[in-house]
This record gives sequence, structure tokens and C-alpha cells, in this order.
Amino acid sequence: MFAAPDPKPPSARRWMPKRVLVAKSALEWEHGRAVAERAAALGVDVVELPSDRLNLNFPDDPRRAYAEAKATMALVVASPSKRKLQPIAPSADWRVDLAEGCPAHCSYCYLAGSLKGPPITRVYANLPEVFKELPRHLGMGTITSRSRHRQHEGTTYEASCYTDPIALEHLTGSLSALIAYVGAWDADAQLRFTTKFSGIDPLLTIEHNGRTRMRASLNPKPYARFEGGTSPVAQRIGALRRMADAGYPVGLTIAPIIAAPGWEMAYGGLIDDVAAALEGAEPDLTVELITHRFTEGSKAVLESWYPGSGLDMGPDGRTVKRTKFGAVKHVYDKDVMKTLRAFFEERIAERLPYARILYWT
Repeated sequence: MFAAPDPKPPSARRWMPKRVLVAKSALEWEHGRAVAERAAALGVDVVELPSDRLNLNFPDDPRRAYAEAKATMALVVASPSKRKLQPIAPSADWRVDLAEGCPAHCSYCYLAGSLKGPPITRVYANLPEVFKELPRHLGMGTITSRSRHRQHEGTTYEASCYTDPIALEHLTGSLSALIAYVGAWDADAQLRFTTKFSGIDPLLTIEHNGRTRMRASLNPKPYARFEGGTSPVAQRIGALRRMADAGYPVGLTIAPIIAAPGWEMAYGGLIDDVAAALEGAEPDLTVELITHRFTEGSKAVLESWYPGSGLDMGPDGRTVKRTKFGAVKHVYDKDVMKTLRAFFEERIAERLPYARILYWT
């Protein structure tokens, strides 16, 4: 039996946008109206637009435009193309999006090369239409459903591909609604999400029925400078334990693994901290290991957003990897990858023997 959650956990860091732009059609949805009301109650400037066009009017100066975009949330209606589920290897059979964009300031962010335009966060008002897509894809997965080691998970749905849902949950309640939906859905399915935030309180009392796996996205404390605006890693680990105590299957997303000087001690300490936090619980725990990578496009964007961050994106120790779609990524070379993988597999087996490593990439 798991212990009761700590009744007085540290206060979670919460993102608060400076303004919320509300598209006209978003207010036609009950969830859209609820999000607008939540934001207003929290003291955010809520701007109801006369149409669905987002008039952003950002400054010409790139740095100021970036800052204002990151402080802006837009409440919109997801179009049919945005609601269409896509495979998301190697994490899950399907990607389901509650929002697009993330308020954090991670200097390695892969969204920098994936999403076009100013980095505002768009939240979807039409959740019933988003949820309607899930049953249509049940039993049709081609990623985890075809994995001999993961078939028991059923059809898997990833909710944190284009956003961090916990970063937005106090404003939207969208993730809570999705967890409740999947929990009540009598189907062989699992919802998954990963987060760099610790504000999981709204999720602890939901009837999830074990059908949602929460993963904490972690990097060692010495690399905190690369994860601006996120919750301290100790709070994320604490949130992981509290979710496990609430009966959720949980996981670690150790990402991105950064092979900087001293990485062995840094990541060894991180795994030790997780082991200490989960002592006595030994929950259903998975681990996903994702090494740092970037494209030329994302590198250019990130260096313009975070000049002088200190994150090494140079050629030393790197090689080129081409995806099946022809995209070029810069990844660690074979020798570095071999050393990293051996370390993590050995250390996890030693300190977290009940954990299952899902994949290395």
C-alpha cells in the first residue's frame, strides 16, 4: 500500500501569462468559456477578439517580440488538421494535442524547430472534438502496439508532444478532463504525458483507473540553467512520488541527456535522488532515455532566443542522423552514445531495479 501524499508539498511554480487572447469561436465551447473565466479569476488580462484572427502586434525587435510571445496565451478552436492524431514514435501510438506551445524557456527546446511563427501558447477550447478522435484510433496503433515489450499497454496516446500540459493545467483544466475521460473509458488504452512542472495537485483525486502514466522530465540540478521557467528538479521528483502514491503508473523521461563535463556524477546523483524519493513505494515505473539532438533550423532559432546559454551545439563528438522523412539531426557520435547508454543502463539497474527502460534514443 502506498503512503498518503504529503499534505504540504512545496508550492509549485506556476506560469501566468500577461494576456489571454480569446478567439471568438472559442467562446462557443463550454470549455473555452471555463478557461477564459479561470484566467480572469487569476488576474490575467483576458482579451475577447472580434473574430478568430489573432492580432498579435508584437514589436519589431526580435528579443522583445520573443518575450511578449512567451507571455501570451491564445484560446482557440483546434482545426480538423490539428485534431488529427499522428503516430509519435517511440513514445506512443498516437499524439493527442490539448494545446500547442510551451511557456518554459528551455535552451534545447525541440519545439523551436517544429512550430512556426511566434512562440505563443495556443490552448484548444473544443475538447469534445479533440476527445472524439481517440476511439476512432483504438486498436490501430503502429508504434507501441506492435512492440513485444509494450503491447500490454494497449493503444497509447501521448498528450505532451507539443506542450507541457502541467504548465497550463491551473489555467485550463484540460489534462484533468482528458484523464477523467480515459479513466472512464472501458477500453484497452493508456494516456501518457511528461512534464517539467510539479503542479499535479488537480490530478491526485481524479478517477484515473490506472490508465494514465505520468512521467517526470528530468535533468540534473547542474543543468537547471538550460531549463528556464520550469519547476526545480527536486519538486518534479516529489510530484512523481505523489502521483505514484495516488495510484498512477509513473515514469522518468531523462531528457535531453547532455554529455557535458561531469555528466556521470550529475546523472548518477539524479538517479540516486529518484531512488531515494521512491523508496518504499516501488511503483510501476518506466524510463525513457533521450539524448540531446538538434537540427540546423532549431539551432539557429535557439541561439537567437538564448544567446550565451552555454549549451554546446558544436560539431565535436557529433554525427549526422537522417530521419525517414529526410530531416537531418545532429546527434552524439557512436562512441559517446555507447558510453552514455552503458552508464544509464547499469546505474538504473542498480538503483531502480524495478524500473523498465522503454527505449534509448
